Amino acid sequence: MAMALSATFGKSPIPQTSGVGLKPEHYRDILDGAPDIGWFEIHAENYMGAGGPPHAYLTAIRERYPISLHGVGLSIGGAGPLDTDHLARLKGLADRYQPALFSEHLAWSSHDEVYLNDLLPLPYTDETLARVCEHIDEVQSTMKRQMLLENPSTYVVYPETTMREVDFLREVVRRTGCGLLLDVNNVFVQAANHVFGATEYLEDFPLEHVGEVHLGGHAEDADEDGSLLLIDDHGREVADPVWTLYERTLAHTGALPTLIEWDNDVPSWSVLFAEAKRADRLIALTAKSTAPEFAVAT
Repeated sequence: MAMALSATFGKSPIPQTSGVGLKPEHYRDILDGAPDIGWFEIHAENYMGAGGPPHAYLTAIRERYPISLHGVGLSIGGAGPLDTDHLARLKGLADRYQPALFSEHLAWSSHDEVYLNDLLPLPYTDETLARVCEHIDEVQSTMKRQMLLENPSTYVVYPETTMREVDFLREVVRRTGCGLLLDVNNVFVQAANHVFGATEYLEDFPLEHVGEVHLGGHAEDADEDGSLLLIDDHGREVADPVWTLYERTLAHTGALPTLIEWDNDVPSWSVLFAEAKRADRLIALTAKSTAPEFAVAT
């Protein structure tokens, strides 16, 4: 099949159904099988080269499906200025493929000129709040589109923290006009690691500003004293308690675009597709049911 290396795309809205992360392992399954999937999400940094096979495949898939653009390298919470070259490449990618949604993480991953292959947590302070808002303003001004900010999964808590995460996120939205990406697995992971209630967290979360939901798998480990430690590894199916938490969240938000994240130990297309269809069934059930009370074990 011949595939153009460039194309002009109009803006395609993301349907309020499930989507999956686009992986090279599935390019041929998607193009040959034309699966009934609502949309795909791409990690921006995987497509910042000028051309080659990744862009050829992405172009062909973008002709058939809307996409969401998810960045992992802006270091929104970094102490220094944003990398303007990286931001320019990100804008070029968005201009080229016209994603319907664009998101990044509430995290930092750079210091001076050192870039870390990780998404590290932030202390929730007035100083951090001002810096994050300044960076989001710069990103949205450059990109000329709204950014969704994703709640993190964390494994440590800073003693300097002076505000709750939900209050921090709410204030970021108020100051910048950005939206939120709600990662339900991240909530579950944090609740287990820091011993708080996931349901109570979500009761306070500014759900009215959520534009996209992420669902992923996590691994179980133990910390130094033998306590349960959950790792947000995106390497397996979504756990049943996370599905329950997601269902009850939908009851309060209504249908939302929902991504299945599976970035490590990537499964066959049929396995990933089955996870997406499970999300679609819950979205459909939500439309027919009355909102239940928030209640799920953590």
